[in-house]
Amino acid sequence: MYDIRIITTGGTFDKLYDAIKGELTFRESQLPRILQQSRTTLSVCLEGALAVDSLYMSEDERKNIVEHIVASPEKRVVVIHGTDTMVETARLLALGRPSDDMTVVFTGAMIPYSLENSDAEFNLGVAIAAVQLAAPGIYVAMGGRIYPYDNVRKNREKGIFEPIS
Repeated sequence: MYDIRIITTGGTFDKLYDAIKGELTFRESQLPRILQQSRTTLSVCLEGALAVDSLYMSEDERKNIVEHIVASPEKRVVVIHGTDTMVETARLLALGRPSDDMTVVFTGAMIPYSLENSDAEFNLGVAIAAVQLAAPGIYVAMGGRIYPYDNVRKNREKGIFEPIS
């Protein structure tokens, strides 16, 4: 058993610039590199459920993510997810009834880790701290804040996450 499980699903967090195509694409997760650089002493299980932009995520893919979370033997799970629909996946997870003693924190990035001025490392650090300190439940960690999954939205005009109420 690990201290935490991190499930990657794609999203901006893990995108890399493809010079041939001239676009951001997925190749491999940046998480092993980030965790090595952070010098974490936690034991971490990395699980790559899928790599898809959340704008194009199907309902079946979303259900697959929920199944991976619910099946986790670790009770502390961080989910790297695209910011556009992470709240929808968190809501689906709540319906999927994770165990009462499980803490799940969704996070992502507005700018890919591979690009300058990315928020990926900071958001991951906040999510890892939150998953260890927050009461069991489902949360979203973005921009240094930790939100209950059912009281957060992405404000696309401002490019931030904010509480609904």
